[in-house]
Amino acid sequence: MNTDWQNFLTQRGATIESGVVLNFGDSTAELKAATEKTVLCDLGQFGTLRVSGEDAQTFLQSLLSNDIREVTADRAQYSSLNTAKGRVLAIFLIWRDGSDYLIQLPRVLCEPIRKKLSVYVLRSKVTVSDISEETICLGLAGKDAITLAAECFESTPSAPMSVGKHKHAFAIRVSKQRLLIVTTPQYAAGMWKCLSMDTADAGAPCWDWLNIRDGIPVILPQTQEQFVAQMVNLDLIGGISFSKGCYPGQEIVARTQYLGKLKRRMYRAHIDGSIEPQPGDELFSADMEGQPSGMIANVAPTPSGGHDMLAVVQIASHDAFPIHLGSLSGDRLAFQPLPYPLA
Repeated sequence: MNTDWQNFLTQRGATIESGVVLNFGDSTAELKAATEKTVLCDLGQFGTLRVSGEDAQTFLQSLLSNDIREVTADRAQYSSLNTAKGRVLAIFLIWRDGSDYLIQLPRVLCEPIRKKLSVYVLRSKVTVSDISEETICLGLAGKDAITLAAECFESTPSAPMSVGKHKHAFAIRVSKQRLLIVTTPQYAAGMWKCLSMDTADAGAPCWDWLNIRDGIPVILPQTQEQFVAQMVNLDLIGGISFSKGCYPGQEIVARTQYLGKLKRRMYRAHIDGSIEPQPGDELFSADMEGQPSGMIANVAPTPSGGHDMLAVVQIASHDAFPIHLGSLSGDRLAFQPLPYPLA
C-alpha cells in the first residue's frame, strides 16, 4: 500500500494488515452500515494490471473467456483466464484507459497472473505491467452511492458495467447501488474526502460481503483451478462469450454449455457456528458417500452474525440433501437467494 495513502487512512482510524483495511474501529457497525446507509471502502485487497501496446486487444481476445472487443471507453466487463482444461485461474473486471486495458483482480494474484499472461506475449507488441502501487481502488455502496458520486464526477455511469470518467479517476458501476472508483495516490485523499462527507468509512470485509450478496465470485489462491467458469456463474453475470473465437479452455466451457453437462453451480449460503469457514473448505452431503459435494469460493462475516458465502455445490445434492461444512457432522448451510436466476 502506498505510504501516504496508508497514513491518510490510519489518521481516519483504519486498522490495516498486509495492505488491507480490516476496519475503521468497529467491524460490526460497518457491516450494519452497509445494509442501512452508504459506505466508502478502501479496496486494498485488489490490484490492477495494465495491458498496453498495439496488439493488446488481439492478445487478450485470444486468452480470455469474454469478447474483449466489447470493452469500450464507456463499458467494462467480467472475464476469466482459464487453463487448457477449462479451470478458472482468475476472474477479472476489465475496463479501458485510452487504448490500454486495465484488469482488476485480487492483489495476491497480480504477480502470478502477470507472469502467466507474459508467457503468451511472444512476438506480440504487448506489455503486461502491475500498476497496483500506482492505483487506489475505492468502493462506494448504498442507496445514495450514485447521487454522491455525481457530486464528485463529471459523468457517472448510468447502468451496471458502465464507466464514468473524471479527469483523475474512473467510476465503474458494478451493480445497481455499487461503484468501483479507481484513482491515483495523488488524488485519492481528495476523492475520499469528497465522497465521505455523507458516508460511513468501512473496511474491506464490507465490500467482500457485498460481492457475496450480489453473487459476484472472486477466485483466490485456494480456489484456482477448482471450477469451470459456469460453476461460478460467470455465464450468468456476463463473463463468457459463446460466439467469440478460441481461447484456453474454450472447448470445455462450450461443451459444458451446449451439451448440458454442468453438474455444479454456485449458490449463496449462510452459516452460524464457532468455526470460521475459509475459501477452499470442502462441503459434504449424505448422497456423496464420503466424497465432497462442494467447496466454498468466497466467505465474509455478516451484519447479523455468522458468515455468508458463495459455495459451489453439486446441483443434485443442493436440491435434495442438507449441505454441511467440513463433514456430515459439520455446521449446516442455510441457502439464500441470489439476485439473478440460476439458469
